[in-house]
Amino acid sequence: MIVNVRKTSEADRQAVVDVIVAAFGDAEGHVIAELVSQLLADPSAQPLVSLVATVNDRVVGYVLYTNVRVEDSMQSVCASILAPLAVHPEYQSSGIGGRLITDGLKLLKETGVELVFVLGHPGYYPKYGFSPAGLKVFEAPYPIAPENSDAWMVQEIRAGILGRISGRVACADALDDPKYWIE
Repeated sequence: MIVNVRKTSEADRQAVVDVIVAAFGDAEGHVIAELVSQLLADPSAQPLVSLVATVNDRVVGYVLYTNVRVEDSMQSVCASILAPLAVHPEYQSSGIGGRLITDGLKLLKETGVELVFVLGHPGYYPKYGFSPAGLKVFEAPYPIAPENSDAWMVQEIRAGILGRISGRVACADALDDPKYWIE
């Protein structure tokens, strides 16, 4: 199976919605697809990286990285958040999600991003370099239940940032809603 990863285009919009709905289920998938649409149009989410994975020209995966700010930090930092990552169920467990993550991180590094955050499964994202953000003194935009605190993660893309920067992470306006921060 040959997987290609590329930046999204307007022509991919419906295919991205279809992948998100297939990956997350009808109810949650439509909420997430609407969030993606709002983030793509949200000036506070810029700059962003939006990628699709294709197999035989069929969109089978999607990832979006949007801009975040680290508030209360004595130094400025260029940071992003990964949200969402979706892979069509027929293609899950085949490395496509990891490929979207790593290709996205490479693009972010090229643009000067120094930190990337994610709220996700603590058994999955550490394989790609993420570790608990709370331990690194980064507060999520909304409280994460203590039993799920390992789901709030960060990855240092430019060496030397962790340990020098801390604070509360503020997301794009479209993502700044407590309903998106339940893990």
